[in-house]
Formats: sequence, C-alpha cells, structure tokens
Amino acid sequence: MTEPLGIAFLLFPNVTQLDLTGPAQVLSRLGNARLDLVWKTLEPVPTDAGFSIVPTATFADVPYADILCVPGGFGINGVIADDEAMAWVQPVGAEATWVTSVCTGSLILGAAGLLDGYRAGCHWAQRHMLPLFGAIPVDARTVVDRNRVTGGGVTAGIDFALTLTAMIRGEAHAKAVQLSLEYDPAPPFDSGSPEKADADILAVVKRRTAQLMPTRDDDLRALAKRRGYPRETYE
Repeated sequence: MTEPLGIAFLLFPNVTQLDLTGPAQVLSRLGNARLDLVWKTLEPVPTDAGFSIVPTATFADVPYADILCVPGGFGINGVIADDEAMAWVQPVGAEATWVTSVCTGSLILGAAGLLDGYRAGCHWAQRHMLPLFGAIPVDARTVVDRNRVTGGGVTAGIDFALTLTAMIRGEAHAKAVQLSLEYDPAPPFDSGSPEKADADILAVVKRRTAQLMPTRDDDLRALAKRRGYPRETYE
C-alpha cells in the first residue's frame, strides 16, 4: 500500500475557523491520507468564532507535507510577522506537491515567497493586496495555477477542496464526497459577493471591517517590506 498523503493545515490564533474546517472536512475524505492541524504547540488555538481548536501536531512534527493548506482570518498579519511560523510555511510549501490556501491565507503564502508570478484567489476585501507579494489576483471561487490552488473567501474553501480532490482522486471521487456532505448550496439571499450585495450592505461590511482592523492594510504593507517584497507602490 502506498504511503498516505500528508495534509497539513496551518492553525493560528484568530484564524477564520470555516477557512480551515470546511476544506479539512472535504480533504479528510480523500482516502489514504493523514490530516494534521499544525501550530507551535499542542495547546488549544483560539479562532475568530469564539472557540478554540486543538492542534494535532507541532511545526517540528511536520517537516514535510504533500498538501499544504493555509487558511485566512484576522490573524494573518500576526502569522506573517511571526518568524517561527513563516520558517515552517516556506520550506514546507517549497517541497509540497500542492500549495494551497483559503481566503486571506494566500497572503501568508505570498509573504513566504510561494506565490511570486502565480495567479491566486483571496477574500474580496483583501484581494488587492496580493500584488504586494508578486501574485496575480483573480476574482474566482477557486484559482488553479500549476500546483498552486487557492480559494476565495471563507466558504470558497469547500469549492477549492472539491476541486483539489478531483485533481488528485478524479471527478467521480470528488462528486461522491460532495454528495456525502450534501453540499448543495441554496443560500436564502443573493448577497454573497460585492457585485451582488446591495450598496448599503457592502458599505456596512466595509465599515465593520475597518473598525475591527483600521490599520490592517498599512500593517500588511509594512510586513511586505520586512519580508523583502516591494512589489507595488505603497500608496
């Protein structure tokens, strides 16, 4: 029997839990695979949803993964500023067969030097920051560029994971996983993207985000410079 695929998710404080748990649920059904949630210690890690997730492995435990997946969330700037975390992401991503992310996790990949010259997705509110790291932003639920597979915001992690499942195990396997999870979206409102949302709803979301993290973009620009990525004019 072949060795199981090693799937490593970066788990970090203030991660958006659905960025992680959505694709983890899908990829756990790849078959012949081992999935780890990786952080510095095995202590519970707080998420943005008010509950914590317990890591299954530390950085030292997982020096290599066939699939690296980096979720996003309000904690991404802290990860990019964290030398220990970035010192794990960069070499694992450099050797992985598949380098993947969900939401703003692509900015972590970019800061680790893993998206230079690649097309990539991101949450709509921070997609404009991808060029800081030499990435080419794409407005799509799932973006595939060679062995980089990146998802858009939060719920797109399920779409991304099904796409990756089909690429690894075939379309029939991915369809079976989709059916087993009864993933048949029928949202009660057609307000899931800036293009579809009413202008007043979009304004509310932007305002709330700015209140939560008023210096987020400026901080990220500073971190990009620190990581050696002057990829755009820092306006």
